[in-house]
Amino acid sequence: MSNSDSAASVASATPATGFSAVHDGKVLRVTITNPKRKNAVDYDTMVALGDTFVAAAADRSVRVIVLTGEGGDFCTGADLSATAREAQRGITPDMTMDAANRLVKAIVDAPVPVVVRVKGSAAGVGVAIALAADLVYASEDAYLLLAFINIGLMPDGGAAAMIAAAAGRPLAAEMALLGERLPATAAKQAGLFTAVVPEAELDAKVEAAAAKLAAGPRRALELTKKALNQATLTALDTALAAEKSGQTELLTSPDFIEGATAMLTKRKAVFTD
Repeated sequence: MSNSDSAASVASATPATGFSAVHDGKVLRVTITNPKRKNAVDYDTMVALGDTFVAAAADRSVRVIVLTGEGGDFCTGADLSATAREAQRGITPDMTMDAANRLVKAIVDAPVPVVVRVKGSAAGVGVAIALAADLVYASEDAYLLLAFINIGLMPDGGAAAMIAAAAGRPLAAEMALLGERLPATAAKQAGLFTAVVPEAELDAKVEAAAAKLAAGPRRALELTKKALNQATLTALDTALAAEKSGQTELLTSPDFIEGATAMLTKRKAVFTD
């Protein structure tokens, strides 16, 4: 399959909105394109993103995948404004969790390196999507935020497991239980970001890494990535299963209804459960 053919096959899997995927030589460039919602992702976008990573894994002409967000943020997690519409379509919490878990696993299991560019916020499941990558480059204004507890939920997408694997249990607990921002410099010091650079230098940093990886030995990179993941992410599958069970329960709880309503109406949540 030629590059142009593979680009067409990947592009055909993308929805009209939500994200774009462009095959640029040996690089597949995936961009979340919902800047009005700070690149929050709905169910359809998570499914289609997962499809794109699975398709890229089978395409030998793809040597590296670069994932980013349009505008000033990477991804602020699940799009809560779409929850009611999704429920009307019969999309259940169980289905939503399956879509998120499949996307994260597709990034982790991709046989080629995945490079993430983070500007602004990576929050909620956006943290898991970012940390599932192999190299994460961030601008100085970037931050990580496990905001789940603030709306009556728990971290998902394996985020807590990936943070604990890289930075240890104390930081994972602090982020998950307090729901406060972790600035880019602190994330770099904790081992969660590969590098933090001024915004003006971010694109060049990402492009340099992508170019080097694209020119590298594909099979050696694949086996190196696999070995690193086997050594550090041994708890990921267990975490994903536990999160699916817990989050499916919490997504139907009174506290989540209160938390989501409070967030959308910009008031302080009052939890009673």
